[in-house]
Amino acid sequence: MGYHTSLYVFVFLPVCLVVYQLMPAKWRWKALLFFSYLFFYLLSGKLLVYLVGATALTHYIGAWMSWQRAQEAEELSGADRETKKSIKLKYRRRCRSALAVGILLLIGVLAYLKYYNFFISNVSGVLLWLSLPFSPGEKSLLMPVGISFYTLQAIGYMADVYWGKAKAENRFGRMALFLGFFPQIMEGPICRYSDTAGSLFAGAPLTAENLSQGYMRIFWGLFKKKVVADRLAVIVGVIFGNYTEYGGAYIAVAAVAYTVQLYMEFSGCMDIVIGSGKLFGVCLPENFRQPFCARSASEFWRRWHITLGTWFKSYIFYPVSVSGIVKRWNQFGRKHAGKYLTRLVTSAAALFPVWLCNGLWHGARWSYIFYGMYYFVLIMLGTAVQPARNKLLSVCHIREDSGYWRVIQIAKTWVIIFVGELFFRADGLQAGFHMFASMFRDFQLSLLWDGSLLGLGLGRADLAAVAVGCVVVAVIGSLKERGEPIFVRLVKTSVPVRWGAYYALILAVIVFAAYGDGYQSVDLIYAGF
Repeated sequence: MGYHTSLYVFVFLPVCLVVYQLMPAKWRWKALLFFSYLFFYLLSGKLLVYLVGATALTHYIGAWMSWQRAQEAEELSGADRETKKSIKLKYRRRCRSALAVGILLLIGVLAYLKYYNFFISNVSGVLLWLSLPFSPGEKSLLMPVGISFYTLQAIGYMADVYWGKAKAENRFGRMALFLGFFPQIMEGPICRYSDTAGSLFAGAPLTAENLSQGYMRIFWGLFKKKVVADRLAVIVGVIFGNYTEYGGAYIAVAAVAYTVQLYMEFSGCMDIVIGSGKLFGVCLPENFRQPFCARSASEFWRRWHITLGTWFKSYIFYPVSVSGIVKRWNQFGRKHAGKYLTRLVTSAAALFPVWLCNGLWHGARWSYIFYGMYYFVLIMLGTAVQPARNKLLSVCHIREDSGYWRVIQIAKTWVIIFVGELFFRADGLQAGFHMFASMFRDFQLSLLWDGSLLGLGLGRADLAAVAVGCVVVAVIGSLKERGEPIFVRLVKTSVPVRWGAYYALILAVIVFAAYGDGYQSVDLIYAGF
């Protein structure tokens, strides 16, 4: 029962809404918790135990750190200055140890389920290469849905409690709802406790405004997913599945098609998720901000999967940046290496674990690790050439905000994105390099308009639906980038105009969605991460 299915939109959500509204306000969060665990059970069955275990660990470590802080405050009362230092150090070490245990246990479970077979297969390959007889066997492991997402949320919560940025939650049920809230359990967004705790437990009644805006957002997500993404999945599947038979323009089409498919599906799913939360008055954080308007690789990632990037920044990049070893390098570098090299090495030290984890987070494949390193290298190159680039722009009298320069920068970023997604989608790193090399052989631009693309599984009407859908999404995204969000303006229009737009969107999904002969239900891509 994915978010894009009729069962979710027309059965599960309405039943949940009715039960939620019939409950007394103080019990409504319990209704959300019940339906969240029911949703998870329907998806993963007995693997629900992993979510319960992660919740218990997160809850009790947070509560224990809070109790330690209370004990610390009691001991500090009336103590002299020297004694206070030792007391603070003692409790800081205790809380740090508890945080480390929590993180190691959560990461350990995730690593075992997600990366054990990947690790074993590579170890076996090395042992075989060394002609050693020992060959550990792989295991058949079942991974609960959403484990990558709720694990990061749990770690973020414990770290925030440790840093004093969040107050520990005393009620186990509320912690369970924070980590298992059904609209976000499969694909995020990854929330901090302060993002959603207040609205999750408020028990706000349903309102006509929230219902209309929520379902409007849901159908907008379905439009992206069902009209555009699911159609492009046909072309993507044909070329990537038979990549040795294609080259030149076909590979370029596959790279672009998959990038658009991934964006339409993932951002569409986020629309459904955020719309689902809106129905209950829960405002989930946005996960996309017009990423194809980015002018650099780093800006692209500030606009794409925003909550994942924010998590990496808060819990990996920042701690590494202020770590002792980096501070010592900064002191040494300023004296002996100069500001430029010091800054470059500091950036590399903080960014490398971020992009390594970004690649690994997506899955246990070398192509995902390469994907993370691809962006690490590009971003570091951008940082390295920044002074020379600024000087060149000044000499050539090119303004950063000029229209033509902005177009050039966006086009450059598109190429970076398309190449990155080519490797991301390819069936292994070897296949990725093969496809990348094939793109430069026998490149016939005429294939784009001579009807050759019709042999990839989509007819003219399907390609027209994809093109129109992309134009609609691009126009609405462009208006939002200019500060004119059409959905916000739509709420302020007259009732006939507003409801006319609602019905037009619903009919567009019903009439133009990809279903019937030739189409198969396409699972949510990021649900597998």
